Amino acid sequence: MADISNLTENYFVGVDVGTGSVRAALVDKCGKILRVSSKETKTWSPKPDYFEQSSSDIWSSCCAVVRDISENVNVSCIKGIGFDATCSLVALNHNGEPLSVSPSGNNDQNVILWLDHRATEETDFINSLNHSVLKYVGGKISLEMETPKLLWLKKNLKEQCWDKAGWFFDLPDFLTWRATGTDSRSLCSLVCKWTFQADPEGYTGWSKSYFEEIGLSDLAAINWHKIGSHWEEPGRSVGSGLSELAAQELGLDPGTPVGTSMIDAHAGGLGMIGCLAEGVPSDFSTRLSLICGTSSCHMAVSKEPHFVSGVWGPYYSAMVPCYWLNEGGQSATGKLIDHLIDSHPASITAKQQAAVELNTTNALANYTTEISGLFLSANEEDLAILYLAAVQALAYGTRHIMESLTNSGHYFQSLLMCGGLSKSPLFVQTHADALGLPVLKPTETESVLVGAAILGACAAGFFDDMHAAVTAMGGEADVVQPRALECSYHEKKYRVFLKMVEHQKEYRTIMSEFDDLQ
Repeated sequence: MADISNLTENYFVGVDVGTGSVRAALVDKCGKILRVSSKETKTWSPKPDYFEQSSSDIWSSCCAVVRDISENVNVSCIKGIGFDATCSLVALNHNGEPLSVSPSGNNDQNVILWLDHRATEETDFINSLNHSVLKYVGGKISLEMETPKLLWLKKNLKEQCWDKAGWFFDLPDFLTWRATGTDSRSLCSLVCKWTFQADPEGYTGWSKSYFEEIGLSDLAAINWHKIGSHWEEPGRSVGSGLSELAAQELGLDPGTPVGTSMIDAHAGGLGMIGCLAEGVPSDFSTRLSLICGTSSCHMAVSKEPHFVSGVWGPYYSAMVPCYWLNEGGQSATGKLIDHLIDSHPASITAKQQAAVELNTTNALANYTTEISGLFLSANEEDLAILYLAAVQALAYGTRHIMESLTNSGHYFQSLLMCGGLSKSPLFVQTHADALGLPVLKPTETESVLVGAAILGACAAGFFDDMHAAVTAMGGEADVVQPRALECSYHEKKYRVFLKMVEHQKEYRTIMSEFDDLQ
């Protein structure tokens, strides 16, 4: 850990709550990360497709990592703190205490993790109603969003949870509430995961008719108190800063400004959208951001709203103030490629012989999990070919998403990339060649932590506005250019990919006819 005990610079703390761990970073005004600390969090899975966590455990981990990075630092130099987290659902009672969302009844298990898929029936029911708010989520709500999960709780845990609930938070908003004692929600979480409507030239607020239709009209009580009566753009200061209790727990000064939070992937987009590279346009709207984690997210911003079938958004001011955001994605990308590699007979031998750990790579979209052209061999070369095919499939999936965005009005001149897969030269170059665009890799690789720190810097008023903060702290980027010969190869193979997607849809339609007969 860097020794900065004698320095009197201005620092900002970024806290990132991921799927399985909490990280914190001490960041300077130029976006350089000086210290990082991490701590794992607990996850329960009481049934298949059920994944639960503890808000108390998560907050305790936040405190531990922040105290770690601020050790021997003059905390008066820490000017602001920002939080990002997964879009998980937190339940609290009227006293602000954890309230179980689990069939176990254990109040420690009061968080439904984002990847929990228990609310399948509720999701199908909501989509069958075809309410107008669904046009902001590509036409269909995802079971990873919050209103299907809320409906599940009301139907299945009414006495245990629903009737006793005082608040339901998106996890990023829980963290700022816990840090400040102020119930203020982020537009990032509300518009992206809660069907909240935000339009600078139209209506901003909750859709009463939507909640009435899906059976959750009781949430409108007391001016929507349980799910959010007050909201702010990301980076706006929350309340009066850190409360006395939170400051003591975190090891920081009371009143330290706290920025309105963001979802973790969006923080990654924020952290790198302002990075600079010679010869590459810096206009935010010309950049497609790819954040590669447990899943992969594609972020595109624009001055005007664009509705894209199958793509979430447009969301106003969800990532960059005054810009509309569209969000595409590829689910479970990391776990899937881990499975492809770890289940291959040559995996152990290849890992022993290779200088890299293959299981750290994660790719392949869930909708492209069709493999054509397998051989009977099972040696290291076969594994390498399978891995390459997976990387190419993910690149083609990204191009597919990019073309959908482009056909609806977006225009891209570069791809920004952060996350675990961006550390793989093969992955990066394949994307450059398959998309025919330069790929920018920020030199400060932990863009999510930088994004969280930017929220703290904005809350402190250190920069004139969010745009200035993003540009100042985004840093520089390395550029990987597309290669002409390889681009020609991928043009042809991408056409094969599209045929495979089309055929897979046909296969599913054929087999669904059999399912309907059962």
